[in-house]
Amino acid sequence: MGAKPNIVFVFADQFRRQATGFGGETNIETPHMDRLASESVDFENAISGTPVCCPARASLLTGQYPHHHGVIINDVSLNPDAETMGKLFSKAGYATGYIGKWHVNANGRSSPIPVDRQHGFHYWKALECSHDYNNSHYYEGSSEELKTWDGYDAIAQTDDAINFIKSRDNDKPFLLTVSWGPPHDPYETAPQRYLDRVNEDTIELRENVPAEKAAEARSLLKGYYAHILALDDCLDALMITLEDRGLADNTILVFWSDHGDMLLSHAELFKQRPWEESIRVPLLLRYPRRFGRTGIQLPSFINTPDILPTLLGLCDLEIPESIDGTDYSDHISAFVETSRSTEGETEKVQPPASSALLACHSPFGQFTRSVGGREYRGLRTERFTYVRDLNGPWLLYDNESDPYQLKNLVNEPSNRGLIEELDSDLSKKLKLHGDNLVPGVELLKTFGYAEDVDETGTMPFFDEWNPL
Repeated sequence: MGAKPNIVFVFADQFRRQATGFGGETNIETPHMDRLASESVDFENAISGTPVCCPARASLLTGQYPHHHGVIINDVSLNPDAETMGKLFSKAGYATGYIGKWHVNANGRSSPIPVDRQHGFHYWKALECSHDYNNSHYYEGSSEELKTWDGYDAIAQTDDAINFIKSRDNDKPFLLTVSWGPPHDPYETAPQRYLDRVNEDTIELRENVPAEKAAEARSLLKGYYAHILALDDCLDALMITLEDRGLADNTILVFWSDHGDMLLSHAELFKQRPWEESIRVPLLLRYPRRFGRTGIQLPSFINTPDILPTLLGLCDLEIPESIDGTDYSDHISAFVETSRSTEGETEKVQPPASSALLACHSPFGQFTRSVGGREYRGLRTERFTYVRDLNGPWLLYDNESDPYQLKNLVNEPSNRGLIEELDSDLSKKLKLHGDNLVPGVELLKTFGYAEDVDETGTMPFFDEWNPL
């Protein structure tokens, strides 16, 4: 097909699918994200199977599930020897760049990240983790000088990404990853011009936000939406640059998020939960040279470990045996081709998976047992969400008749056969992936993170990978 495609992989932190126009949002408009969706393959059932920052990011980079790559909680280190996105594309002749939040190094959130832990990304302007978006820092390359982004960091990082794209040698393909911190809390720190565009009083809440939490939810959503409006403009600037440089047709542009945000649905905050607001994320993939610019909604379930092998497949690159995920590139091609045929019988195109595996490996961090946290494994199928914890079946929702998951059906005797069927399917998927539902402390000890861990959720930063 000629020259290898470029890749611009853009992702935001804690951005649920429901907060986009193409995902059903009505409180704000996201015209640029919606325009991208209208030109992209929209994975409407993209799932963040382990919906928390570090595990999801490590799965993106490695194509592995957390129980294999070892980053089962926040602020522990990804193995420096792992086969990762940056390394694989660099070895294939790509210029590689990473801008923004990293969060898989673990040697302190503001510490320099050594080159051997930058995992093959050679253009490097990143920090382990910060949510101080208006006083945000980064390190450049191998330098240990702490630098500061100018103003609101997502805008400054986007400007830097634009400069990266403009400086490229068109004879060499590039992979650029742009990792924005917003719309992750603190919500109120978006630029004032975007906050001014959101009327808190008129925000319509999801039906699963309890009435007693309504005022608090609207206050949080005002800032959350303001961050999203800023990111919408940032995405527009990137798309304009690709068009102006004549790169858009042969560039795979991906927009994704590592996990969603509860925002007081079910009276819960943040992520790690197995509910829709936490696990459903935007995933748009535009590749005009191969798929054209007519938007396609692809209903197939795709999980975080599937993203890397799919990108490798789209670029005709070898997929290493270390990868757990599935290459969806041929499936996308078949679905797009069928959807545009006279018959359009897309239901005949069999998806690689009929469900997505959900997994929380530890109750630590924001989801401690003291506030209802628990280890779990589950399935999100076309119709159902089923989740098992250490004590057995925990949640069962019929998402078709109950899209806001207001009624847990797990204790209804009439559903016993359905639960047995779903539990059997879950056991098969866990066996397929070599996973096992065990107390999180056991996994923490297996990976050498802790010898004596309580349930406070307080974990030290680790600066060494210690497999046993």
